[in-house]
Amino acid sequence: MRSIVFLSSILLLFGCKSKSISYSFIGKDELHIFLNNWHQSAAEAHFDGYFNAIADDGIFIGTDAKENWSKEQFKVFAKPYFDRGKAWNFKVIQRNIYFSKDQKIVWFDELLTTQMKICRGSGVIQKTKDGWKIKHYVLSMTVPNENVDEVVKVKAKLEDILLEELVKN
Repeated sequence: MRSIVFLSSILLLFGCKSKSISYSFIGKDELHIFLNNWHQSAAEAHFDGYFNAIADDGIFIGTDAKENWSKEQFKVFAKPYFDRGKAWNFKVIQRNIYFSKDQKIVWFDELLTTQMKICRGSGVIQKTKDGWKIKHYVLSMTVPNENVDEVVKVKAKLEDILLEELVKN
């Protein structure tokens, strides 16, 4: 009997919790479409479509430790890729989306299949008068735990030099 009461309490607790956040389900569909279109713009080399999705004060952090760009810096880096008609093609495997209570700020994480194999993206999106805008995006390569030592050996020489530079500054 105690286990039934406990289980009922748990179900009631989570049932109430999910009802309290159910307002975001329609918005999640909208955000999935927004993010999928953003990735598709890169795959189809639509420069304006891709960068219009990023807030003017947006930040893009790439897989290299030196890649922490403002929107304008990222545009300069990316333009040659878009100009040749093929930027990058990230396809979503899995995505989680979370809303602030006022539904104006969203944070998300996603697993992507890319030319670098599985990558993880995460970011913050803000609702503006012009629609949703990406304020912050981080792209990172995933490393299986059993391969960390090998990966560290590969990147050690270059990153040891970078670490010295970063510590000096």
